[in-house]
Amino acid sequence: MRKKKILAGLLAFSLSVSIFFQTGVSAAEETAPAAENTIATNDISGWPAGPEITSTAAVVMEESTQTILYSKNMDQALYPAAAVKIMTILVCLENSSLTDQVTMTETGVSGVTDGGASISAQLDEVLTMEQCLYAIMLVSANDVALQVAEHVGGSVDGFVEMMNQKAQSLGCTNTLFTNPTGLPDEAQHITAYDMALIMKAAMQNEDFRTIAAATSYTIPATNVSGGERALTNNFSLLTSTSPYYYQGCLGGKEGATSAAGSTLVCAAERNDMTLIAVILQGTDQQTDSEAVTLLDYGFNNFQKLSLGENDFNLKSGGTVVIPSTASETDIKVSDTEGENGVSRQYLYHGVQVGTAVLEDVEAEDTAAVTRGQENLQAAYDFTANKSLIPYYVIGGVGGVLFLLLLVLMVKVIRKR
Repeated sequence: MRKKKILAGLLAFSLSVSIFFQTGVSAAEETAPAAENTIATNDISGWPAGPEITSTAAVVMEESTQTILYSKNMDQALYPAAAVKIMTILVCLENSSLTDQVTMTETGVSGVTDGGASISAQLDEVLTMEQCLYAIMLVSANDVALQVAEHVGGSVDGFVEMMNQKAQSLGCTNTLFTNPTGLPDEAQHITAYDMALIMKAAMQNEDFRTIAAATSYTIPATNVSGGERALTNNFSLLTSTSPYYYQGCLGGKEGATSAAGSTLVCAAERNDMTLIAVILQGTDQQTDSEAVTLLDYGFNNFQKLSLGENDFNLKSGGTVVIPSTASETDIKVSDTEGENGVSRQYLYHGVQVGTAVLEDVEAEDTAAVTRGQENLQAAYDFTANKSLIPYYVIGGVGGVLFLLLLVLMVKVIRKR
């Protein structure tokens, strides 16, 4: 009987321990999502606290230095929606001319009925590449996006391969494009950081900047259409009548699908500083206000400094972006020698806030010594190849003149 009581007690104790650990695991699982939603940049010592947002992922990058001012799940792969079209336009600009004639085929016309935005392009209609790119940027025309893809890449698949190659060349590490429109595809994904790299590259293209900043554009009557098409850019941060209009906005793209949620990519410039903001998997009408909040956070809490004046052997770079409350004395440097000179990293509490390329001074000194030796050798060779007779003649004549002068001086002295 006593043994049974002991066994019963042990069994009860085991069940209690089991329940305790099960409860612990459940609590950990419940708190895991909260940990994923933390703002990574808030962990940087001395960094301004970033605002809380509801969207799953976001990043704010300063364009010239690529300094990350704000980061929330910026490396999480998510669906991009219409943000894909920024890459579509960039690849077209780099691989075609704005005057190219683009003829609509079945490929493009199929985009009229795919459930997305279009300009109702018709079979055999001819548009210029410039008109096509404005249609894609301003009204997110899927029919036109498919057609320029075929025009530039030979096929849509060929163009998509060009998009992925471009992404790779820009340093994107977790991006895969499967179409040029951004329509739902389970395989297509991007991260907020990769999208910022793509937007940075696009903003460095003058034609893209012009197209992105346009609030309206008119496509005149074509060979098929009965009249002109007036396109209006409804990007909220660029529209003066929108409650989210942002002074200094250079343009952007937003989109939404049921799978991707609401996405927004934009660039803005104030106080000689250009910021790129990316928001992924947000909610409709929320990403606009969150973009404004993030841009204000960046412009209000950071400053751009040039350290090039102190680096006399600077080849490029030398600009940093640091918190407004910080100064040059808070910045440390880390140099790495390479084939093209010395690569310098500017660090603020261990975080890269700028870069520069410097001349390799030691290499320059070595080169100067080598040049000096070569010049000396050249002078020696020049002298060795010349006859010394002219120098002897000049020396002899000089000696005779000196003796004559000496004799005259002695005669003058004796006469006195």
